[in-house]
Amino acid sequence: MQFEAEATASSGFGNWQSFSVLVVDDEEGMRNFLERTLKSRCGLVEAVGDVERAAQLMARLHFDLIVLDISLPGKSGVEWLHELRESGFAGDVILITAFADMETAIKALRGGASDFILKPFRVDQILNSIKRCFERARLARENFVLRRELVKFGAELGPEVDGLVGHSLAIQHLRGLIKRIAPMPTTVLLQGESGTGKEVAARALHQMSPRAARPFVPVNCAAIAAELIESELFGHVKGAFTSAVDTRNGLFYYAHGGTLFLDEIGELPLAMQTKLLRVLEERKVRPVGSEKEVPVDVRIVAASNRDLAGEVAAGRFRQDLYFRLAVVDIAIPPLRTRREDIAELAAHFMALLSAQLGVAPLPLARETLDGLANYPWPGNVRELRNFVERSLILGGFPVELLPSAAVPPTDAAAGDEASTLDLPLAEVEKRHILRVLDAAGGNKSEAARRLGVSRKTLERKCAEWLELDLQGLS
Repeated sequence: MQFEAEATASSGFGNWQSFSVLVVDDEEGMRNFLERTLKSRCGLVEAVGDVERAAQLMARLHFDLIVLDISLPGKSGVEWLHELRESGFAGDVILITAFADMETAIKALRGGASDFILKPFRVDQILNSIKRCFERARLARENFVLRRELVKFGAELGPEVDGLVGHSLAIQHLRGLIKRIAPMPTTVLLQGESGTGKEVAARALHQMSPRAARPFVPVNCAAIAAELIESELFGHVKGAFTSAVDTRNGLFYYAHGGTLFLDEIGELPLAMQTKLLRVLEERKVRPVGSEKEVPVDVRIVAASNRDLAGEVAAGRFRQDLYFRLAVVDIAIPPLRTRREDIAELAAHFMALLSAQLGVAPLPLARETLDGLANYPWPGNVRELRNFVERSLILGGFPVELLPSAAVPPTDAAAGDEASTLDLPLAEVEKRHILRVLDAAGGNKSEAARRLGVSRKTLERKCAEWLELDLQGLS
């Protein structure tokens, strides 16, 4: 047949792999035709002959679209459509029928149908209708993400809206890691102090990945109340709790096909950690108040300014979730360990923020840059950005605007730096790490945090030096 020939001719409608469809039609030929036509295009297609079996599938699976015949055994398509809308189903429904008049069509559209198609129809007619439904769903997802991004941008939360800036060895190493890891579907854990740019790294991972055309959805786990985090991530159904007046999709749904960035994941309550672990293992979410699981295709990038290994040891973070997240563990270096990037970052923020504020950029004199380079920047890149913005607002770099700790290095420090000029790089690195360890009172977790590396890396370095020392004694 005609249906198969038309289906072949209509192959230009695109790929809808991120969408799912349920076909409900008691006519076996029509049901089989729609199933064959859509299975090559959509991520999930199910086809049944009556409302009872359709409801059973809806209880287990999530569908973006239902193609529903009006004349069905038992309960009609229009009756079931009314029940679906009453229960909070927000997806599209296309009604199809061979027997209908204008009054039926108007009733169906008023009842919540997205489209109404008379049989027999051409294959491009049904595919065009499905395409319009999926475009609406895709726009809804993207608009949701864009609204969150605009709110985030307006709040001026820091340098996350910018790219990786700098050419220090530390930032070059970070770029290399991101470039290597990005194409893979691997879960990534980013650890580093507050303000170092963990979201910058997460965005770079997303932009360099095959998911770059799909949404990047950031969520700050520390900013959401513990009792709301499950609903925020997984969604909820109407009536799940007192304020749940409508069914709502969660952030996993909006990140479908893309990347979900879980910032400050160390703040998640233990009960929520258990549920997140299950989602990571099964790739399905269960909205609050629902019995059905919704499949999700999301890459997880998590971040924390805490030492999660230490949190595990203290019983505040699940060990199994830590291992599941830290498939690749990347340490984001603090700004004080890459001072050679400060001038470039200051110039970058000066150009960016002067344009945003509508003021002329300020010249960055050598004495100003020297002062910035000598300051330890406990707030990291975010603090530097705030300093540049404050200076633009006040119109200059008077002494009182410079950070109070921006003092030149002492003669002793300068002499110590000069004494290392003739040493091999490995020895300079060793001396620096040992000084930081000493300043941290021997606390390896704290020293690793200050150095911008993982505790595992620090312990490996120390073990290597111990082995070399033992070899020298033998």
